[in-house]
Formats: sequence, C-alpha cells, structure tokens
Amino acid sequence: MNDPLITYLAIPLAKTVVILGVLLFIVAYLTLAERKIMAYMQARIGPNRVGPRGLFQPIADVFKLFVKEDLTPTQAERFVFVLAPILIFVPSFLVWAVIPFGDTFTVAGIPIEPVIADINIGILFLMAVASISIYGLILGGWSSNNKFSLMGGLRSAAQLVSYEVPMAFAVVSVLLMAGTLSMVGIVEAQRNMGVWFVIPGLLGFGIYFICGVAETNRNPFDLPEAESELVGGFH
Repeated sequence: MNDPLITYLAIPLAKTVVILGVLLFIVAYLTLAERKIMAYMQARIGPNRVGPRGLFQPIADVFKLFVKEDLTPTQAERFVFVLAPILIFVPSFLVWAVIPFGDTFTVAGIPIEPVIADINIGILFLMAVASISIYGLILGGWSSNNKFSLMGGLRSAAQLVSYEVPMAFAVVSVLLMAGTLSMVGIVEAQRNMGVWFVIPGLLGFGIYFICGVAETNRNPFDLPEAESELVGGFH
C-alpha cells in the first residue's frame, strides 16, 4: 500500500503513541521500584495503599499531578514562566523520535520500521534537542522574579553545561567507529562488526555514564536539588 495518508501520517502517529505510552509506563514503574527499594533500605514500608502491594501507585500519581493547583507568582513574567517547563518537558520526549527499537516488521502487509524518524544526523539531533532543556532551567529561574530561583536555575544550568562537553566527546568515539551520524546506522555498524561499541569504547562509556548521572541530578551529583542544604541547614 502506497497511500500517503497512511505512510506519512497514520503510521508515524501510531508509532509515536505506542513508543511514548510504553516509555511512560516503564518510567512510572521504574520510579515505583526505586521507591520500594529505597523504603526497604531505610526500613520503611513504602507505597502500599493503592492496589495490591501498591502496584497502582503510578496511576494515582498521574491523577494527583493533573489536579494539582497551578500557581504563577504575581510578579512573574507569565509567558516565559509557562514556556520554561515546556522547554524542559518536550525535548525529553522528542529525542526518542530518532532511537531505533528493533528490526523492521510487517503489519497487515505494511512494513513498519520501529523508529519514528531515521534521519542521517540522528545523534546530532539527539544531543542538540537534549541541550534545549538548559534554556528552560535558566528561563524558569529568571521569569519567577525571585533571586533565589534565579540562582538555583543558574546553578542547575551550570552543572548541565559542564557535563555536556565530556558527554559529547564520549559520543564522538562511537561516531568514529560507526562512520555515521544515523542512530540506525550505528546499530547496523555494531551488528556488521559483531561487537557492541561499549567494549572497544569502554572508557568513553564510563565517561558517558558518569555524565548521564550528573545530567539527571542523581547522587552524588544532586547539587541542584539542594537536599543537603534543605535538610542540614548551614551544614
């Protein structure tokens, strides 16, 4: 079938819905697993009220998120204040458009490629889009008309920018081995060579992993969260 409506609209839209749905489901239950494990480590019970053993807690969290009050400071720059979280939220999902998930398969005689968009500069697109969230942090802190929010936003942005550079250099090692910027091309290069690039590029993988932890503000790179300051005061 060569119907343009199916080829250029229906199939990409269906792939987007499926990929985002599965992605959100996995992230939600990974968060639940983390909360359960942390509760066990800290001799607590953890989420156990919603559903059997708390398995429906992520669903309850979604409803709680939608009914939370949306407050805007009186003196805030309203347009920028609303734009800032969009600049953080949208790129985090947009990067998945170029990530392949498997081999081509057929549905009702229509070949389906498990990637939303196979572009020849996929890895460049991924890193460029992912870096947009830094602007969201800066704009969010500035637009709230609060000097402490501004300092917090700048501190978070400074950490992200500082780790973007070594992360990009770590990715370059993969590009040199694959000889292409396409995400699908990189996967195919690994299959043709019969080796995951993480093995010859172990040092680059270690650098990328550390930078990834820092980019997500997880321990021990949780400086932007200010947990030690909020809990321990001046200590």
